[in-house]
Amino acid sequence: MTERHLVALPPERPRDPSEAATRVVEDVLADLDGAHRGVVVDSPPGAGKSTLVVRAAAHLAAAGERLMIVAQTNEQVDDLIDRIAGRHPEVTLGRLSASGYVPSERVLAHPAVRVAQKADDLAEHTVVIATGAKWATLAEGSWPWAIVDEAYQMRSDLLLRIAGRFERALFVGDPGQLDPFSTVEVERWAGLSWDPMRSAVSVLLAHNPELPVHRLPVSWRLPASAAPVVSDAFYPFTGFRAGTREGERRLEFQARGMGTTYDLALEEAAATGWALYELPARHTLRTDAEAVRATAALAVRLLQRGPVAHSEQGSAPVGADRVAIGAAHRDQVTAIRAALGPHGAGITVDTANRLQGREYDVTVVLHPLSGRRDATAFHLESGRLCVLASRHRHACVVVARAGIPELLDAHPSTEPVRLGVPVKFPDGWEANQSVLAHLARHRVQAD
Repeated sequence: MTERHLVALPPERPRDPSEAATRVVEDVLADLDGAHRGVVVDSPPGAGKSTLVVRAAAHLAAAGERLMIVAQTNEQVDDLIDRIAGRHPEVTLGRLSASGYVPSERVLAHPAVRVAQKADDLAEHTVVIATGAKWATLAEGSWPWAIVDEAYQMRSDLLLRIAGRFERALFVGDPGQLDPFSTVEVERWAGLSWDPMRSAVSVLLAHNPELPVHRLPVSWRLPASAAPVVSDAFYPFTGFRAGTREGERRLEFQARGMGTTYDLALEEAAATGWALYELPARHTLRTDAEAVRATAALAVRLLQRGPVAHSEQGSAPVGADRVAIGAAHRDQVTAIRAALGPHGAGITVDTANRLQGREYDVTVVLHPLSGRRDATAFHLESGRLCVLASRHRHACVVVARAGIPELLDAHPSTEPVRLGVPVKFPDGWEANQSVLAHLARHRVQAD
């Protein structure tokens, strides 16, 4: 027997982020030209999902294909119209809407875009865009292609209602963020292959496992300080990296601090990308007055110190429109808005559900488990924390009461395991522990 000698090969040199991302996009477009009936693209936060949708729409339109685009909200529809019309004015665009729809400024900025309530009125347009709910009201009409944006936010029953309108489709979305939700009991359908509460993509792949799945590998939003944290906590099997290098983005203040704990937290966030502003351990009401006050004060103090963001896009002051505050509940949002007062005018304050898909320079987050006595499925939802922790380009400050790790240890996940229901991984318990372990290194304790 001949002896075999194993030679150690040098490790493969990582590709440039732009090169890696471009390669995936080219593979997606190549599959659109192939024979597949469907193509799925998984996108981590800030990976250029909307850019891909715009490019794919232009690619199909240039090939002479008519297509429908499905978004989940009117906000997303108007954003796509603005992007496509601005980048590809040669593409004829139609906006299918309900009778009460008032065109936004982004739509009015493109006079060539036609808004109509009936699909027949847009029959001559190459691309027609509407929400999934609007598409579901159509009684007739079909398109060779569909692009479904934010496909992981779409319930499978809505996909079933519109599937007869197209022959082939591209599904693009973020698998790590919030799942579809319902305000009614859905236990009766759990485990069924057509469970309406499963996302459109999960049901699609369960019935069509041969469809190609691509994964965008780079986040252009999250800085180098945040991408590994979010990737490890929420995308352990499909990790991604930042499009920028360590130190390529900086956040500086034009005004010196006064040595308060608010200033220390903001300076920690500016230096490292993260800060945990920790209040004393205590069980509180959901609208914890002290936590609400701290969350608002941090955002106001940030603006008072004149932050300037330096990045690959250049340097610019961080105004109120580039700052967001995120919380889990609407009553918390209302309380924080009231606490901001006139000094916080222009700062976005909203729930994780409504912050999905949006981007800011700096975010302040009220942790969903802060001050709680229990850890319910709602508060442990990994997608909720993922959204809150992944909206920023420069820094994220998390406000929370001490004791959350102990709360998690006392309330391990007790969700029932059902046959036919895919196990979601990572679960909220593990994701929370992972994020909190990182934040512990950037802790600033409140006075």
